[in-house]
Amino acid sequence: MRLITVLILFTFLFSCKDSKKPSYTIKNQTSNKNLAEEHPGKKLMEASCYTCHSVTASEDSRLAPPMIAIKRRYINENISKEAFINDIQSWMNNPTEEKAKMYGAVKKYGLMPKLRYPEKTIQQISEYMFDFEIEKPEWFESHLKKGKAYDKKMINNQQGNLDNEVYIKKGLNFALTTKAVLGKNLISKIQQEGALAALKFCNIKAYPLTDSMSIVHNANIKRVSDKPRNLKNKANTEELKYINVFKGDVKQQIESKPVIVTTDDNVQFYYPIKTNAMCLQCHGINNKVKENTAEMLKKLYPNDLALGYNDNEVRGIWSISYNK
Repeated sequence: MRLITVLILFTFLFSCKDSKKPSYTIKNQTSNKNLAEEHPGKKLMEASCYTCHSVTASEDSRLAPPMIAIKRRYINENISKEAFINDIQSWMNNPTEEKAKMYGAVKKYGLMPKLRYPEKTIQQISEYMFDFEIEKPEWFESHLKKGKAYDKKMINNQQGNLDNEVYIKKGLNFALTTKAVLGKNLISKIQQEGALAALKFCNIKAYPLTDSMSIVHNANIKRVSDKPRNLKNKANTEELKYINVFKGDVKQQIESKPVIVTTDDNVQFYYPIKTNAMCLQCHGINNKVKENTAEMLKKLYPNDLALGYNDNEVRGIWSISYNK
């Protein structure tokens, strides 16, 4: 009888101990697909971030790094969730080169514009990024394995000397900083007033903004195309030659590199402008451009040729000349 009593007591103690264990671990909870789908940060991230940080855009045609790249750069085993959220909040409140952690991305895409999202929105997106696995482009892992900075990949191997590296970096800087200024103004216009207002903005401001960057850099900076929307952007014979070179790269799935042509005292720089999801809202295949957008295009650009593009196609080139 005493033995039975001891066995009953022993069983009771261990059953009580086990009842205090959670039915699932935090790790299992975090990886649960249902919880991920229901998290408000997921939809907010897709709606607010994917215009630039797209999962589907190619490595060459995107406007900004994918969200998984941001997560990998900001999160390490020593950072807390609170610290990660604070880092993202700080960056979004005032993006500056001094605060940047993704130096290569800033160099490649330009500095992110200051976007006025509610603090709660940024917090929910940050929480989702920290707690759950997020989508990544197919090319992302192989990109990481390459382990090379963007500017090194852009060097024209055929030229191969130090002077040409300097000329290429300088030309890229002129192109990407001008692209950043245009992109910042365009994205802000879209967010504040919608796509039609952005279209009017391009009609009035895009050319003067490019000219103003020419003054800033003391260079002749142009965006030209074989299918121009604004006739001021029509490519000349020499520029058409390089547009076709870059189109050939796309067909052969070759990563385009900048081209430079030098004289004794001048550098001429060429680099492709490729379409992405944002471009296609106004430059895509006709039946995919919204009807009100198409009507506005006809009013603003009666001789418009810049339609019918798909993603990652060469829409034109940067044609930049400057003194050595």
